[in-house]
Amino acid sequence: MNLFAVFNRDGGTFRTTDMDAYCARAAETFKAAGHEIECHVVSGKDVVATMEKAASTTGVEGLIAGGGDGTISAAAGIAWKSGLTLGVVPAGTMNLFARSLRLPLDIWQVLDALADGTPENIDIASANGKSFVHQFSAGMHARMVRYRNSMTFASRLGKIRASTRAAIGVMFNPPEFEVEFNAGGKIGHRKVSAISVSNNEFGRDPLMFADSLTGGHLGFYVADPLTPAGVARLTFDIMRGRLKENAAVTAMTATELELHFPRERHDIRCVIDGELLPMDRDVLLKIHAGELTVLVNKPQERVTQERDGSGI
Repeated sequence: MNLFAVFNRDGGTFRTTDMDAYCARAAETFKAAGHEIECHVVSGKDVVATMEKAASTTGVEGLIAGGGDGTISAAAGIAWKSGLTLGVVPAGTMNLFARSLRLPLDIWQVLDALADGTPENIDIASANGKSFVHQFSAGMHARMVRYRNSMTFASRLGKIRASTRAAIGVMFNPPEFEVEFNAGGKIGHRKVSAISVSNNEFGRDPLMFADSLTGGHLGFYVADPLTPAGVARLTFDIMRGRLKENAAVTAMTATELELHFPRERHDIRCVIDGELLPMDRDVLLKIHAGELTVLVNKPQERVTQERDGSGI
């Protein structure tokens, strides 16, 4: 396969990595497996443009992307729209997409897994046309990311500390807002503190990522208006892998979901794969089953029906 690799030198683990040595190892590993590869190490601001260059280069068959969840999400969208095979090098803090793909989380070990990997078709989702591989969320998560982004941190540990402080801030000041939804014909109107829509259902891991990305559906989760004590109980249940068992949470699945926020709100925000973005009052979310090709070293578990869902 003819591959084009883009590594975000500002992303997580790569900040403290000898990138010349890493690129040499990548070239050696992929060529030994019979691939041709061209490696590019770029700053964060140039990552998307460089990946788009790969998509427009004649003869390129696969995009190897290295960085945090934001970099990987952007790479997935580019690969999806251009028909390239995507290889994921997890160099970020959480690496949630790589966890769902069951890839090694060590940036050196993953090179061997990808070089010997097998292309597999998995699902990708979109919100008003913007792709995501992990999650769209509004409410508590968006407020937490906004709090975290207002803090200064320069390392992975610093980001974790900032996230913890932000989470505590949200616990004592949870949002409350109205939403109307249509999830495959199931219609509702309610007040909530949080909304989460995932690319396939979350598994039971406290980090909240999908066990498989081949089920062909969105996971849809809403949390009733919460008090600080309610946020604490929800956090405790998430840590125990019991998100769906929490009394305030309603979970279901759908292939298409319409959200409408009836009240005009100033500076409304959502989070898409970790990135804080402006949010429209009307959001259409879709699953695109089997439309993204990725390199994996272990086949995905095939999921054909909802597990542990509560319904609306």
